[in-house]
Order: sequence, then C-alpha cells, then structure tokens
Amino acid sequence: MPKLSIRDLDLKGKLVFMRVDFNVPLAPGGQEITSDKRIRASLPTIKYALEQGARLVLASHLGRPKGKPNPEMSLKPVAVRLQELLGEPVVMAPDCIGPEVEKLKEGSDRVILLENVRFHPQEEKNDPEFARQLAAGCDCYVNDAFGSAHRAHASTEAITRFVSKSAAGLLMEKELEYLTKVTQDPPRRCIAILGGAKVSDKIEVIENLLKIVDRLLIGGAMAYTFKLAKGEPVGKSLVEPDKVELARELLAKAGDKLMLPVDHVVAAQVEAGAPSRVVESIPDDAAGVDIGPKTIELYTAEIAKAKSIIWNGPMGVFEKPPFDAGTVAVAKAVAASGSLSVVGGGDSEKAVKAAGVADQISHVSTGGGASLEFLAGLMLPGVAALTDK
Repeated sequence: MPKLSIRDLDLKGKLVFMRVDFNVPLAPGGQEITSDKRIRASLPTIKYALEQGARLVLASHLGRPKGKPNPEMSLKPVAVRLQELLGEPVVMAPDCIGPEVEKLKEGSDRVILLENVRFHPQEEKNDPEFARQLAAGCDCYVNDAFGSAHRAHASTEAITRFVSKSAAGLLMEKELEYLTKVTQDPPRRCIAILGGAKVSDKIEVIENLLKIVDRLLIGGAMAYTFKLAKGEPVGKSLVEPDKVELARELLAKAGDKLMLPVDHVVAAQVEAGAPSRVVESIPDDAAGVDIGPKTIELYTAEIAKAKSIIWNGPMGVFEKPPFDAGTVAVAKAVAASGSLSVVGGGDSEKAVKAAGVADQISHVSTGGGASLEFLAGLMLPGVAALTDK
C-alpha cells in the first residue's frame, strides 16, 4: 500500500524527527570516516526538509555497541562531515534522549544530530517509552534509513506511534519505488540473478522470485549446494550439506526456470592469484571459485533478452581477483541490456562500480538485508509503520 512521502508533509516551522542511515565505516579508533556514501545518500532529503522550513532532529545507529556507550561508535565524526557537506552548522547532541536533548529541541538550531541510538538497549528492544522520549517535542517523523527498515526498533517502528504523521524520505521512497517495480508486475522478460555463499540466506527470496521471474540465474557458492542436490561432483567447493534436500525441492519447484553454471573456474587454494583452471566437472582436489566462460556466455545471452533484472550476490569469490571475472562480466551484461535493473547487496554494488557501469544501473539499493527481505515478499516493519496515503 502506498505510504506518505516527505513531499506530502507541510514542514514549515515544524520540528522533524528524521531517521537516517549514518552507519558509516570508521577507521580503527572511531575518529575517521572511511566512506561518507551513506551520509551523502540522505543529503537530498535533509536539504529538502530544510528548504521547506523545517528544523531537523537526525537519528542513526552506528555499529553494534550492544546497548551501552562506546566512544569508538560515536556519531561525532559524522556530525563534522555532515556539517562540511551541508555547508551549515550541525549541532551534536550529547545523547539521544534526556534533559539536554530536550533543551536542544526547544532551541533554534536547524540541524541536531543525536548520539548513537544503540547506546541504549531499549532501541533494539523497540521499547515504547524510549520511542516516546525520542519523539518528544517533534511534530512529525521521516524515515530515510532503508538499510534499517527491516528492523522493528524504537527509532524505526515504535516512534511512529508518538507523532501525528510518519513519512518516507526521498531515499526510502526511491528504494520502495524501484523494488516494487521489479517485484509487482515487472516488465517482461524478467530475470533474477542470485549469488553469494549460502542457499540458506536466500531460501525465501528464491521461493518468492520463482513466482515473479521468467528465469533465475544462480552463481556463487550457493550454486554448489544445488549441484550437490543434482548428484554432481563439487570437490572442495563451499556447500551446505544440511540444505541439499531443500535445494532438491527448490529445483523441482523451479523446473526450467532455474539455471545453474555449466562450467567453473576452480582452484586448489582460494587465494588471490592462486593457479586456476576451467572445468565442466569439478575435481575432488579443487574448489569452485567463479563461473566459467561458457556460463558467462549463457548468462549474458539470458540477460540480453531481459526487460527487467533483479541482481543480488556475486558469481564467485569476487574479493579475490582474478575470481571476480564472472561477477564483472555479469555487471557489464546487466548495464548493456538497457533494461530496468535493480542491484542489491554490497558485493553486487562493488561489482557494478568495479566494472565502471554503476551509472548504467537503474537503481543500486542502499540496504542489503532490507532489500533481500523485500525480495522475499516480507513486509518491512519500518515501512509498515509509516502513515498510509
């Protein structure tokens, strides 16, 4: 069901509580941000709200501090970087609730950044009283943190009960728009490409996508569990023995929709630059590390026929060149197809960037876990909690 957008809110003179995803990578010691991508991703929503005359209370988690303050996971470096990017003052709050935070909310500062919400155990427990304190003094709520939308936490779910209206930010809106496009009546022909290590991580995704797509291309180590289910040799490849029966059931359900690699790059050691060779049947002394050239050709031909594409997960041990060749080839094929393309998952995102084709992908999702749950057909708590249009 359609949810309210920040564009639907009257923001003039309002104090807006905005949940953002500032869970940025920090160098050891927690003082230096190594990538500000997530901060930049929410800039359009932050700027829009300010242009509409709102004052902002920004909230985020960072890392896993386990419910207690940890200076190495403070959002202080984020406040500094956000101020540089925005070109206006960002006031760093000493905490996310309490008297000092209340005072800041009552002041005139246009942008306040709360300290890490996960410094309190009540955040991950979705505690209503904690959520009430977060919302205190705020007129409305905007969630722009798609990467946390699959979590029912106080700052993503319970807080919506203590404000009059809850809306999606521009980034959240874009995520929902593209993921909905490819999962509800997508342009035909629709294909999905799934990779990564484990079938178990993507059981629900596979089952849901089989109802939606015309073809499902499998790569990565999860392909070897399927191969084992078919009685084919997998050598020393990474497999999930306890998921073989499930893989067999999925193969029966999928029929000719599901495609597996027909050849493989194998190596005796899974190390960058290790000697490798291409085989059609994996020998006992080697492990599959990437899809082979025939599979690349086969998958590229399928991708070229597509009008919509969903891709999540690499085709091989992508982080150890030259075993990234299959993943990069798939990235280039997706870009060249000119189809509606949605890419999710950190490695797939790295692949489209490494292949130099990120700007040719319709949408690269900012939320790995959230996008997977959406693709599995699950309702995300952080989305369900927003006000219906």
